[in-house]
Amino acid sequence: MKISHIIGIIIIAIAIGIIASTAGDASVYVTFAKAQAMKQDGDDKMIHVVGKVQKDAQGRVTDILYNPAIDPNHFEFTLVDNDNRAERVVFNSPKPQDFERSEQIVIIGNMQGDHFQCNKILLKCPSKYQDGTLETTEHEAKTAQL
Repeated sequence: MKISHIIGIIIIAIAIGIIASTAGDASVYVTFAKAQAMKQDGDDKMIHVVGKVQKDAQGRVTDILYNPAIDPNHFEFTLVDNDNRAERVVFNSPKPQDFERSEQIVIIGNMQGDHFQCNKILLKCPSKYQDGTLETTEHEAKTAQL
């Protein structure tokens, strides 16, 4: 075998390894109903849920529980998914900046009992520089160091 064939086989093997490792970590976009069904089936993989925060008639965000004086790493809110189902979301990190300004939110995590345990929040906020576009910010839950 030529050296070029061996190098080609090695490159292909590395590419297959990379694809296989990232495919197992990929998560899917679902609604809360599908997330609940996945939990009941014993599927604990990470999923994405897209939705909007619950607001009152004046446009103010409602149902937020965040008291940094008691626990700065505990934030709860209600998210309404694309099927208009509202669920409680728990995020074990500080409340993201500009949370109330968000037009759309993507949460990444899984259902745990009566709430969605969120590991990461992606905020889609109106851009202050361009009309009609959304600015995305990402916030990840802190993990305990042992």
